[in-house]
Amino acid sequence: MTGGSVEGPIGPIRVLVICTGNSARSLMAEALFRQHGGPDFEVHSAGTEPKGINPLTERVLDEAGLDHSWARSKSVDEFLGQRFDYVITVCDQARAVCPVFPGVHETLHWGYEDPAAVEGTEEQRLAAFRSTLTMMAGRIQSFITLARRERLATSSR
Repeated sequence: MTGGSVEGPIGPIRVLVICTGNSARSLMAEALFRQHGGPDFEVHSAGTEPKGINPLTERVLDEAGLDHSWARSKSVDEFLGQRFDYVITVCDQARAVCPVFPGVHETLHWGYEDPAAVEGTEEQRLAAFRSTLTMMAGRIQSFITLARRERLATSSR
């Protein structure tokens, strides 16, 4: 991966990650984007029905060394009318009701099972959160590389 910034005169790559509750998956994705995308990305997360941050989300982010001091559960309504380069839904329910955003370069769907819905012991539930974070991390790192390449190709035209 190159270390060069692609922010330039057209600004950072704007990403909105949406799930139903904005309590786990979308917040984990936002933390990963913030960590690995750096200043090349401006990322937000939201929920179609925000529920507050799940304590296990905070725990796995702490374990992974990912800052989440900025995190709060928010409604997708806060972002209506804003322009994004990418809108990414991370659950099927959010995909079904996701509003249309102006100027979206691309809408993507990355379906993940809701770790907050897993029942069992705390260790079993925690394992589900860890698994989701791990799966998202690989996908987001690949996406960041591709989005940076696309931005550089577009800006050099």
